Amino acid sequence: MASATPEKRLNLAQQLVHDLSQQILSGELPAGSKLPTEEAVTKARGVSRTVVREAMSRLQAEGLVETRRGIGTFVVDAIPAGDFQSANPGMGGAYNEVAIIELRLCLEVEAAAIAAQRATSEQLAAMRAALDGSVATQSAPCMRTDFEFHLQIAQCTGNSFFIDTMTHLGHTLLAAAQQAVPGGDTEQRALEAREREQVHAAITRKDAGAARAAMRLHLVNCLTRAQRAVSGCPKSDRTSIA
Repeated sequence: MASATPEKRLNLAQQLVHDLSQQILSGELPAGSKLPTEEAVTKARGVSRTVVREAMSRLQAEGLVETRRGIGTFVVDAIPAGDFQSANPGMGGAYNEVAIIELRLCLEVEAAAIAAQRATSEQLAAMRAALDGSVATQSAPCMRTDFEFHLQIAQCTGNSFFIDTMTHLGHTLLAAAQQAVPGGDTEQRALEAREREQVHAAITRKDAGAARAAMRLHLVNCLTRAQRAVSGCPKSDRTSIA
């Protein structure tokens, strides 16, 4: 196997981290399960051992897995202690959602602009697939498919800090979702879907300014809906995690 350049090796490791993180968050790899061996992952993914080791180190740093010497690498609890889930236990999921969206406004608006400048055709296709999956899934798990779209945008930046932060936020989002009132009505879901479509269209056009504006609009609207939930508005006004 030819030796990959440092940049390519980093991208391969990021993709492996992303894929394994999604399997863990979705429950496909539940807590306590053993990951395939380094040799098995190397053969299955067609990557070097160095790439696999870098990915496993990142997963350990994220608190998703732990390596037991002489035994293997295992999935740990997908919602680590210290997340927003336990930060304000008396406030509930709706309060947590407001805090999370405020953080995402600081992060994802610029990530969308960078993604518009850097996204490859393969990454745009992955974003499209995530959008289609979100529209097709209207039950409780839609929160996971909604977040997949945002995680794909982070992936498009090629910046490991954006990717790692968004991956970690996935735990917190799902933790808050478990406490929050289930997603809004059909009209609200349709509105959120249109907002994401605008973000995707701007990134596809490679229009950084439009991508930044569309993401800000989407998250500000999500924040407004979440704040209504905190203030005790009727259930129909409450938002799902976008």
